[in-house]
Order: sequence, then C-alpha cells, then structure tokens
Amino acid sequence: MTKKAILLIGFIIFKFVLQYSLISSDYDLQRDEYLHLDQGHHLAWGYLSVPPFTSWISYIIYLLGNSVFWVKFFPALFGALTIVVVWKAIEELNGSLFALILGAIGVFFSALLRINTLYQPNSFDILCWTTLYFVLIKYLNSKDTKWLFIGAIVFVFGFLNKYNIGFLIIGLLPAFVLTEERKIFAQPKLYLAFILGLLLIAPNLYWQYVNNFPVIHHLKELADTQLVYVDRLGFLKSQLLFFIGSFFVIVCGWLALFLYKPFEKYKPFFWSIVFTLAVFMYFKAKDYYAIGLYPIYISFGSVYLGNQLKEGWKRYLQPVLFLLPLLFFIPLYNAFFPNKSPEYIASHAKPYQKFGLLRWEDGKDHLLPQDFADMLGWKELAVKVDSVASTLPDLEHTIIICDNYGQAGAINYYSKNKKVIAHSFNADYVNWIPLDKKIKDVILVKEGDDDDKERKREIPIFDTVYLAGKRINKFARESEISIYVLRGAKVDVNKRIKEEMERKKNYQE
Repeated sequence: MTKKAILLIGFIIFKFVLQYSLISSDYDLQRDEYLHLDQGHHLAWGYLSVPPFTSWISYIIYLLGNSVFWVKFFPALFGALTIVVVWKAIEELNGSLFALILGAIGVFFSALLRINTLYQPNSFDILCWTTLYFVLIKYLNSKDTKWLFIGAIVFVFGFLNKYNIGFLIIGLLPAFVLTEERKIFAQPKLYLAFILGLLLIAPNLYWQYVNNFPVIHHLKELADTQLVYVDRLGFLKSQLLFFIGSFFVIVCGWLALFLYKPFEKYKPFFWSIVFTLAVFMYFKAKDYYAIGLYPIYISFGSVYLGNQLKEGWKRYLQPVLFLLPLLFFIPLYNAFFPNKSPEYIASHAKPYQKFGLLRWEDGKDHLLPQDFADMLGWKELAVKVDSVASTLPDLEHTIIICDNYGQAGAINYYSKNKKVIAHSFNADYVNWIPLDKKIKDVILVKEGDDDDKERKREIPIFDTVYLAGKRINKFARESEISIYVLRGAKVDVNKRIKEEMERKKNYQE
C-alpha cells in the first residue's frame, strides 16, 4: 500500500471518529432527522419536503437496525467521500503529496464537520456538487464522452436528493459559453446524456405533477417566511466562514484558473463560481446552499500552491497552510457543536453569545443555540406518550395526532409501543394518516403555546377529554408539550380527519 493510500485511509478513519465525538449523548436526534427517517416507511418518488433519495437511505438505516449509530453514519460517510473526491481531483490535476494533504485538511476542518453531524440532504448534496465538478475535470482533461454520461448520473442522484443542484447547472452553462470550452455544446453525446438524465428524474417530475408541484408551494413559503429576511451582504460574509481556514487556498485556486497556464483548459470553473454565487444572491438563497461550490476550488488551490511553494524559502510556508484550518477550527469546536451538556452551555454562555449562537429566529437570546435546543426532549416525549397509551384499553382504534412533524417523528422513533403510530397534519405526515381503521380514541400532542388548553374544540365530539401529562424541558426548543386523551368519539372521527387532511393539502397547493 502506497504512502498516499495510507494517508487517505487515515483521513477517512479520523473523519468518522471525530464526527461521532462532536455530539454529546445528552442530545437526541434533531427534528428534521425524524421526518427523514419516517419517510423510509413511506417510500415514494417524492415528498412535500424533499426528493426521494433520503428516504432510500432511511430504508437502509431501518434494515440495519435503525440505531443512532447508523443515522449518524451516512452523513459522516458522505463527508468522508467528499474528502476522497477532492483527493482524486488533486491527483487528476497532478498535485503533489503536499497538495493532497492540504486539500484533505481544508475539506476536513470546515463547515462540513457541522453539516455532517445531521442526517439531512445537505451532506449528500455537497458530495454531488463536488463529484460533478470532478467529472467535468475528467472530461476536460480527456475529452472522453463517457464522463458526460457519468456526469448525468451524478446529477440525477443529486437532483433526487435536493433540487439545489440545479443552481450548479445554471452557473455552469454561461461559464462554458464564455470560454473556448463552449465546443462542448457541439458534442452530440452531451444531449444524449441530457436525455438519459431527464428519463431518470422523470418519475420524480411526474410525482410533482400529480401532486400539483408542492415544491413550488414550498419555495413560495420559504421565500415569504425565511428568504425575505436574507441579507445579500450577509450571504457573502457567511461564505468566508464556511471554509475560513482554507479561504486563502480557495481564492488562490480561483485566481489560478485565470492566471496559471496548466489550468487554462479549466477556465469554465473560474466563471462558474461567479455566476453561481450571483444566482444565489439574486434569489436571496440561504448562505449554506452554496457550500457545495467550494471543495473543488480547494483542489485547484492546493495544486497551485503545491507548485508555487516547493522551492527555496517558500517551502517554510507549507506548515503554515496546514495549521491554519486547524487553528481556526479550535474555537469553533468549543462553540459550534453540541458536544457540551445543556447545563454546561447555559452556565458558560459567553463563548456562544460571542458568535451570536444564542439568538434564535425570534431575535431573542435563549439558553442554548436553536439547533441544539431542537435536539432535546424528544425521547422524553415518546416515553410520556407511551405511558399515556398504556392506560388506554383499545389501541387498535386509537391514533396519536401531533402538532408538528418533529413530535410525530420522535414518538415513532423512540416509542416502544408499535400498536399506535403518531401522525400529524404537518409536512409529509398529512399524506400518511391511515383512514382504513375506525378511530374511537385520540392522543393529542400539543405545543405549550396552544391557545385552546381547555380543549373546547374537542369536548363536544368526545365523551371524555382530559390532560394526561406534560413534557417540560426548559432547554428544549418546545419547552412545554401537553398530552391530552380524547375518548369515546361521538362523531365520525375518520371523516373529520379526512376533511382536515384535504384542507391542509389544498392549502399546500
């Protein structure tokens, strides 16, 4: 085994070890993770929230035992594979051993460590961006048209994971037009690759069509509720932070595409980052949408610097470039990861306040960062709901209705009682509520800020309505959750549920 192979394996092993150490056992999964895991029990070609790829991984996790280990394994795997792709890109660019190590360190100690802690589509999205750019390097280097078809396959997986990869294509098209590599558009096999990709994503496009394109509603809702607050200057500032320890390497790689003769054939990459960032800014996209742009530029920068710093006094700058990502990572390690207990964070708030991490979407400071608070109280909620369910005599005709997908998904993940499944009229759960069994009793899970604590809406339609328990956790994002029991339905509950499902679906359309 070569020295290069040993080093790469070392980076991969260290990646997994570090990822598992970044989350304290005090925390549960994050609310989005529960939704993605439940999608694995409802396989389809599309969902209201995401394309289908994540559900396929969720199904694999279920087959492997559905443990937290496997939930965290896949984002860590996608992060490790991103390092591998950058490594291979550097080799394709004839980079030195120094360039390989610099590139691996740059990707390793970056925002990917935070992203790879959560089971969300973002980790695979970044991997697909990086891989598609690598495929383009292979094509520009060899002009072998097989890479066009491989690129189409990579795009398909990226598209079926997250539609965000469409921005990559939008940025690349004008970038190729502006350079001599525009001759790619005269290559017939490019259009055959396009047709192949279109055929492979057609089932998801058809699902969107049949369901009245919920992605459009999702984008409109996102624009109205979140993107409207995005500051374009703030977007650019955030780009500096994602790979702050390797920012110099990225800039060198970007400039080298225009100034360094061996990179002349890769000039489309120079314009690609310009156009892609411009499109993101025009649409006021969230800052992290652009993270997939940067790993490939670390490849270019590492190779360029490896060639520029190999002789004379410049060699002594090499260790500095190795150390920079690590030095920037140390303060981030102490504040940006849920590796301390909630009690510790609450009593050592200054480092978190310094970075503005305690400020939530409501503009106020809280005890914990919002993401951390969203990883607390879920297991406790499931235990309490199980306890309430155990007091009911007829679970075959009982249903759990929750306020949101986080509650429903957490109950389904942690519950020991599999006779009754949690549902919600929120997100994808609105499509999964079963209407094939007669509902007599309901366990109602409500957030603490609910305006009908006396359940005046439900009292007229059930024989008995009572508060059965509460889950209170001052550190959790939902600090108080109430659990009600509604017994002895006086009306057709199935009909009421169906009407509410239709109302929610119509709203989403």
